[in-house]
Amino acid sequence: MRMSVRLNLPREVDSVPAVRRLLRCALSILKVDRQAGADLEIALTEACANVVKHASGADKFEVRLDVGHDHCAIDVVDEGNGFDLGADAAASPPAHSERGRGLFLIKALGENVRMQSSPRTGSLIHFEKSFA
Repeated sequence: MRMSVRLNLPREVDSVPAVRRLLRCALSILKVDRQAGADLEIALTEACANVVKHASGADKFEVRLDVGHDHCAIDVVDEGNGFDLGADAAASPPAHSERGRGLFLIKALGENVRMQSSPRTGSLIHFEKSFA
């Protein structure tokens, strides 16, 4: 079985737990390993929270979930101002910092992570997870 969902969400805080619950339900129906599911939920939460916090100029964003029994692919897309891909997204944030962990966590918990961004045209964060 495979589930594919495409959501257009308002760029507001309440969209984050709503999309996380939808992912959790899909993973539960497909009986995906709980740890892999938890990793995906954290990564999705971080990607969506980044849009809500940083995608100035965008009123909405799109989440595409493609979930199967052995694999999940997620895209989070916005039409905001974009972000600097050259920033230290891969570097571990300082231990005392309360910010800067989102992209780091997505890369640590996901597979085949891909980011695209350009000024005034928006951003895409894509990540996947294979299940045992």
